[in-house]
Amino acid sequence: MTEEQIGNILRVIGTANVSEEQRGSATADVLQLAAETFTKQVFTSLLNAKPNEMKGEEKAPQQRGRQKTGIRFTKQEMKKMPMKYRKIFAHEDIIVPYRLRKDGVYEARVRRKDLHIEVSARDFAALKEKFIRALHKEEEPVPAAIKDPAAANFGEFTLQWLEVKEALVKPSTFKEYDRLCRKNLIPAFGQYSLAQIDRDKLQSYLLGFVKEGKHRTAEKLADLLRCIFDVAADDYKIPSPMAKVVLPRYQTKKGSALTYEEEAKLVRYCRENADNAATDAILALLYFGMRQSELATMRVTDGKWLEIETSKERLGQDVVLRRAPFTPMARKVLPLIDFEKARTTNTRTIASTIKRVLPARHVHELRHTYVSRCKECGVAGEVVSIWVGHSLTGTITSTVYTHYSEEFQLREAEKVNYAL
Repeated sequence: MTEEQIGNILRVIGTANVSEEQRGSATADVLQLAAETFTKQVFTSLLNAKPNEMKGEEKAPQQRGRQKTGIRFTKQEMKKMPMKYRKIFAHEDIIVPYRLRKDGVYEARVRRKDLHIEVSARDFAALKEKFIRALHKEEEPVPAAIKDPAAANFGEFTLQWLEVKEALVKPSTFKEYDRLCRKNLIPAFGQYSLAQIDRDKLQSYLLGFVKEGKHRTAEKLADLLRCIFDVAADDYKIPSPMAKVVLPRYQTKKGSALTYEEEAKLVRYCRENADNAATDAILALLYFGMRQSELATMRVTDGKWLEIETSKERLGQDVVLRRAPFTPMARKVLPLIDFEKARTTNTRTIASTIKRVLPARHVHELRHTYVSRCKECGVAGEVVSIWVGHSLTGTITSTVYTHYSEEFQLREAEKVNYAL
């Protein structure tokens, strides 16, 4: 619009007394000015618009005040997601937060316990597509580096396995693992790599012990080898060579109670050989039902009980104390028992003394005898289990809610009285 036209409009507006010709000319100029102003606004809007708005594509949701907004996915878009995340977004109605950076780029970010995604795009629709593709990548497992079993030495691997076991099992259990590995397994297979040890080698090795009559040793070594190769199979992605190794069936001797004649013979020997190094320990084991490994933990309390730390507990659990009462049978031999001496008796001395008196018997059968005699004398089975540190079996009434009083247990203990 020219300056003359603008001046004409201003004169008409500022003057009330104008001719019809002037008024018509001014009206035309006003209409032209309005048209030009509208055109300028339209072009300015188009120039400032983002590409997706000009193309009619999806617009980003508007931010209104402090209300939290974000990306919401349609049902069709959710169908493109992995099933795991599809359910999460459908049922939890998750809003994916996003922001528009100063450079015109959209950025979406999600940080949850099991989901970490960050994507960006200049187009809002493209942002949603990239987010869905990122969900698929989250679901893909990260490939682990495959180790070479041919480069892993069995001896070194076994020592590493022992280091882990030392922190997980009781010292006495670890001591046996360590002894078997260093004395047997490492000398036999320490020069081989894991890949060189196959089923045939292992089968022949274990059957060698069976032929020598060492069935129990063969079973212990087989158990160790299975544990070691299970870890190796997982670490090196190889099948365990122990999977098909078999041993012939072997009936382990369970042990049984001494006969009354055998018990009398053993007690008579202890009386006649009171200075024998094993006498104190043998009588303590026989009349208090302890395991040999529990001897070192026993101590007398109140003159009525022998307190014992139960040895058959897993590493990491609290020490379980139990108490075995002084029965009439225990009191009969009490003058022959020096409990402090029994605590430190060498286990081999105990075993050799029993073999000398009863060649067909072994130490653990003294525990069998104690349990059997208590029950034969009429002591409640659950009470006997408490005395020897066995788990109670049966209903929840007996395992959880029953707590026998000291008075009741001492009355039960008085039943253990018989002639030899």
